[in-house]
Amino acid sequence: MVLVIGTGGAGLRAAIELGEAGVDVLAVGKRPKADAHTALAAGGINAALATMDPEDSWQQHAADTIKESYLLADPRTVEIVTQGAARGIDDLERFGMAFAREEDGRISQRFFGAHKFRRTAFAGDYTGLEIQRTLVRRAEQLGIPVLDGVYITRLLVHEGAVFGAYGFDLATGRRCVIHADAVILAAGGHTRIWRRTSSRRDENTGDSFRLAVEAGARLRDPELVQFHPSGIIEPENAAGTLVSEAARGEGGVLRNALGERFMARYDPDRMELSTRDRVALASYTEIKEGRGTPKGGVWLDVSHLPRQTIMTRLPRVYQTMLDLQMLDITREPIEIAPTAHYSMGGVWVRPEDHSTDVRGLYAIGEASSGLHGANRLGGNSLIELLVFGRITGQAAAAYSQSLTAQRRSASAVAEARTEVDSLLAADGPENIRALQRAIRNTMTEHAGVVRDEEGLRAGLAELALIEKRMEDVGVHPDIAGYQDLAHAFDLKSAALAARATLEAALERRETRGCHNRSDHPGLDPALQVNLVWSPTTGVTRESIPSVSDEISSLMEEVSTDGKLAE
Repeated sequence: MVLVIGTGGAGLRAAIELGEAGVDVLAVGKRPKADAHTALAAGGINAALATMDPEDSWQQHAADTIKESYLLADPRTVEIVTQGAARGIDDLERFGMAFAREEDGRISQRFFGAHKFRRTAFAGDYTGLEIQRTLVRRAEQLGIPVLDGVYITRLLVHEGAVFGAYGFDLATGRRCVIHADAVILAAGGHTRIWRRTSSRRDENTGDSFRLAVEAGARLRDPELVQFHPSGIIEPENAAGTLVSEAARGEGGVLRNALGERFMARYDPDRMELSTRDRVALASYTEIKEGRGTPKGGVWLDVSHLPRQTIMTRLPRVYQTMLDLQMLDITREPIEIAPTAHYSMGGVWVRPEDHSTDVRGLYAIGEASSGLHGANRLGGNSLIELLVFGRITGQAAAAYSQSLTAQRRSASAVAEARTEVDSLLAADGPENIRALQRAIRNTMTEHAGVVRDEEGLRAGLAELALIEKRMEDVGVHPDIAGYQDLAHAFDLKSAALAARATLEAALERRETRGCHNRSDHPGLDPALQVNLVWSPTTGVTRESIPSVSDEISSLMEEVSTDGKLAE
């Protein structure tokens, strides 16, 4: 039996592969599967289908990906994803996914920034939602058990091999021990540890990082976090909600409080169609230097576009702004600011099958690392989860079937039980939610879009004080359920993820892609390495395999005239 933790696109695709292979599988998630984080992805999904540009190829897709990673992506991982991308699209079609199409029936593909050709397939600006619906439907057809509202607190490990997980029901508090030959970790990244984020309250809280590290795995490049250029500023409970970059791609313009199209200062050739890291840094700089809007952002304006274009190409953006701010984007600009969006680092995995340091433990999707390096191309994350969901499902199935016996440990189960017991008995004066906010404030102030050594060290000092306060928390389940217990574990995850991020960011004394060090503004060739972190060894450097001549010869500057950026 294989356990999948996380019921977003990555977890469900792995579960489907296992189900189709006839392997017993159970998928669990703390959010409802229909509303997993994948459903929020708007822009599109990449594959070199060559439906619009016949000269496109997986090799060019790989070259674009590695170049925009600032040479920190693992070339083997990139080649696996780009070669497998077309099959990923075929799988979605086989499952019943409805893509936007041209009049002659071809799948429509559009430009995203830093892609040489049109290779991003889409379903309006609801691509992630349609993918999630498609995968949920396929899992139901296969009869795969998918449990919502289950919080996994610990992976069960004996002698370096995983044998299951321990958790509880968020509504009732009922405990569960799940025995499994293999575990696939697909519980997202750690972007919720910043104050303004595209993640909702209970997702991307660093669960994957903590579960993996406590089991004996390591993290790779946790400091590499993509800040999306366009998160809304208000209302406060929705701050960070994304405005799809398709808005810029369709012709939207960015202006500061003075009315200037400020991207002319930072990327005059690409302007608003530059890559995420450049646009986020440009917006941050405008705000920091006093040219921001009244609420501390910049303006994104699509009101000059034909209303029909907005309603057909940007329906989700239109509806979101109407719902949250009563703002009609056909008439008024949107106030936005950079927001923590995507963990490009994650659990250390092998490129071939996404196995980890722990036997039987795999990590996929945003929980993993290797594909994106220091800048993620929009549309690559959705195809990554499909490709490695399939591959890792196959690998976990083979591993499970190879076992003749499952070695378990009663003491490991007892330790997991005691951890929950101790938190439920905790009645200290410290408020869990206040400590979560303290971590988010620390990370925003000291490890945001721009960093420096003084700030990072201050962040580590603040984090140490927060970790000390965590010893005196009070946990109080109530009639509404065991959310407070879940928040206590979220807090532990956030603290671990924050420490890994700060320590790795301190070690990367350079500016590369999303990682901007104001005290080290240049790129250091000696740091063209991955930074691997564990609580016992700290930060170590890991060399990156060389790029093949076939791919490196295609790594050129990509013109983005008229192209859609995400």
